[in-house]
Amino acid sequence: MSKPRIVVLGAGLGGTIAAYEIKAAVKDRAEVMTVSDSDMYSFVPSNPWVAVRWREPEAIQVHLPPIFAKKKIGFTAVGAKRVHPQDKRLDLNDGTSLDYDYLVIATGPDLAFDEIEGLGPDGGHTVSICQTPHASHAADAFDRFCENPGPIIVGAAQGASCFGPAYEFALILDTELRRRKIRDKVPMTFVTPEPYIGHLGLDGVGDTKSLLESELRNRHIKWVTNARMTKVEPAVMHVEEVADDGAVVKTHTLPFAFSMMLPAFRGVPAVHGIEGLTNPRGFILIDKHQRNPAYPDIFALGVCVAIPPTGPTPVPVGVPKTGFMIESMVTAIATNLAALLDGREAEAEATWNAVCLADFGDGGVAFVAQPQIPPRNVNWSASGKWVHLAKIGFEKYFLRKVRKGESEPFYEKLALHVMGIRKLRL
Repeated sequence: MSKPRIVVLGAGLGGTIAAYEIKAAVKDRAEVMTVSDSDMYSFVPSNPWVAVRWREPEAIQVHLPPIFAKKKIGFTAVGAKRVHPQDKRLDLNDGTSLDYDYLVIATGPDLAFDEIEGLGPDGGHTVSICQTPHASHAADAFDRFCENPGPIIVGAAQGASCFGPAYEFALILDTELRRRKIRDKVPMTFVTPEPYIGHLGLDGVGDTKSLLESELRNRHIKWVTNARMTKVEPAVMHVEEVADDGAVVKTHTLPFAFSMMLPAFRGVPAVHGIEGLTNPRGFILIDKHQRNPAYPDIFALGVCVAIPPTGPTPVPVGVPKTGFMIESMVTAIATNLAALLDGREAEAEATWNAVCLADFGDGGVAFVAQPQIPPRNVNWSASGKWVHLAKIGFEKYFLRKVRKGESEPFYEKLALHVMGIRKLRL
């Protein structure tokens, strides 16, 4: 009798550690297989550094096939074309198919650059740090910009759900421009759909509003909140500023010589539009056990899951799925799969806490939220040069974890470390 097959779809931050932890949880009771569209793992939190050449792409990437082979986890990098949940089957991009008993969807997002005319690195007029190849392309564009500096715009599009990297990149650019002695030639503007600076899709964490406003103000970076981009032309961004009632109160025609704008996210084509599996944006519907209600043999984690916003905002703002939240989703899924293989019910729930280190090149902001969605038991933030050093240490630790195939959760330890409260149980 063949073993049940557990397929993990995706090998980013969530999918890679999910494969490791699921294999450790189920051991030899099931076959674990990972399907990705790349054989390289990239440490996405370091992409802002790649975009200013503080890191080379290969320094933050890990070649996955030998590690998965050592851990006895199947792996293919051909990618998935379509999920067929009623048949419990994946169509792969090479024309083959793969059956599963349980599917764990960890694809990350599809980047919706096409929703705004002129946005994005592929045929548009802005760069991206969402993927490491994008960040490498951004580094080339930044080199050219520094030869003939001008205005910079950094921020996020309406509907975006990941704001930390935008703040990081704006402030890292400020640091790098000062190091190059050309900051005085570069007016900077931060453009965001958030209702206020430091909202982060979480209605703020601790004092992130004051901390981030202070950072932008001290570094002479202007901002536009409640911003809705309408179009991006080769050197001009068109932005509407929206009031609480949804009315346009001001239009901005912002010139730029270099711009990085994060797009809105949506579900990947392999799952988009499958009734019962996804919401209208293509995000996976899950219950409190990370399980899809319509197809209980499907679990999901990370950026691809559907989470409602923290509350109404004049311009659409999504909720980020941070590393701590993702890691807790992974642990819940691994525990639930082990229970199901033992004939027990899936009862584990993710904690959905958040810890973030936002590096600004020569300082930064750290925050911890328990849970990530308010109201919270812990609502803490702090700033200082130590955050920059902590982010470097975090990068080294996590890449070592991936290279060794380690499944031990890490973010809870990180939260305890950055807060300096050893007795706190998250």
